[in-house]
Amino acid sequence: MELVSTKMNMDNPPIKLLLVDDHEIFLEGLMALFEGEPSLDIVGAVTGGKEALQKIKAQMPDILVTDLNMPQMSGIELVKSVKSKYPDLKILVLTTNNERKTVSDIAMSEAEGYILKKSQKTELLTAILRIADGGTYYSNEVMNIILERIVKEKKKLEASATLTGRELEILQLIAEEKSSDQIAEELFISRRTVDTHRTNLLRKTNKETVVGLLKYAYQYGLIAL
Repeated sequence: MELVSTKMNMDNPPIKLLLVDDHEIFLEGLMALFEGEPSLDIVGAVTGGKEALQKIKAQMPDILVTDLNMPQMSGIELVKSVKSKYPDLKILVLTTNNERKTVSDIAMSEAEGYILKKSQKTELLTAILRIADGGTYYSNEVMNIILERIVKEKKKLEASATLTGRELEILQLIAEEKSSDQIAEELFISRRTVDTHRTNLLRKTNKETVVGLLKYAYQYGLIAL
């Protein structure tokens, strides 16, 4: 469903926005919030991803402002589709979703901005203007999540660098609660070789027990859950 667009008159070309959210009341609130902002031109406000793609093709907005939690076509799917078809179209994610995986997925999709719906109007306008000017804008809370992920990935690389491929393979099998005999049979090696690798894993990770070893592995993402 599409709401009535609001076009603002001004001397210089305004920033064309397309708003996407499955809650009409929120869309109406955004349009009211932007009312009177001469630098902005809302070319469309739709409630679904498929409608957004149609509107983009017809209007070619400068910035897509979209939620993530939507039926039929999720915001993440919309972002990826838009970036694939219209790589120059800038995207600002405006959502309540601050889950770590979601934030990481959006950052990897190269969306230009990500802020939470609880943000103030001034931050939202700042984000839009900065993105329109060729920059990016991720709110402090979102940025902290991204930095946390970067630090974790760095530690993961550092941790895995000390282990051989075979040791990582055995570590995964230990996490799957396989016994030394089962690991030996699966990898076609001797029980003694398995025990040697297990000893080396404890030494390299500076752990004294298998429980400590597994905690280390989970902490640095060395094994698949």
